[in-house]
Amino acid sequence: MHLYGVLMVLFMTLSTACGLDCFSCLASDSTSCTQTATCSFPLDRCFTINVNGLLTKGCQTHYACLPGITCCEGNLCNSAIPTGPSVVLLLVSSAIITLFL
Repeated sequence: MHLYGVLMVLFMTLSTACGLDCFSCLASDSTSCTQTATCSFPLDRCFTINVNGLLTKGCQTHYACLPGITCCEGNLCNSAIPTGPSVVLLLVSSAIITLFL
């Protein structure tokens, strides 16, 4: 059991050291953003910001995640199509709103 814990810590450390991948672009259409970038230290979040119809995506630090800027953690989490955990979160939040409001 201790070996499993050591292997998990080692895996998490190595995956963090390899860098975060984010979509990176400056576009007017969210579906045209297909370029990716590997974020270097200390950039630890992906971001998306839409100003007057101009969409910007890329890497930034968690300190720069201010209101109006959508930040997320995880490889390619700033895509236009919700995938993986974000879909589950959307479904759970919708169910809670439906049940309690």
